[in-house]
Amino acid sequence: MFIQLKFDSEVPIYEQIKQQIKIGMAKGTLQPGERLPSVRQLAKDIGINLHTVNKAYQQLRDENFLLIHRQRGVVIHPDGAPKTDEIHKETLKAELAPIIADAFCREMSENDFLSVCYEIFKEMKGGSSDG
Repeated sequence: MFIQLKFDSEVPIYEQIKQQIKIGMAKGTLQPGERLPSVRQLAKDIGINLHTVNKAYQQLRDENFLLIHRQRGVVIHPDGAPKTDEIHKETLKAELAPIIADAFCREMSENDFLSVCYEIFKEMKGGSSDG
């Protein structure tokens, strides 16, 4: 598993780990049922405290992205990522609001903003051009 962390970022390391795992799932580089490194192994590999990795894994488990087994270790949820529901949509709106506000304050057009979103969607789908 390849995780890129920015230690000088304002985003906490555990959040960066969560984001990287979700991006891996979205891009298909992490498949349902795939094993992830143990908490200790990942912490050692990237040189961070194991409690940081544990926090990321536990939160991803709580969000149904991961399963944690005593014998089998940590795996991407065999059913894949949880599907969108109304609660997720409301959470997403709350998370997007400050991002959109920033773009709006910087006088970014709606079309430019949506174009950036489209580019990211396209990247997650592996560069395919279908919408």
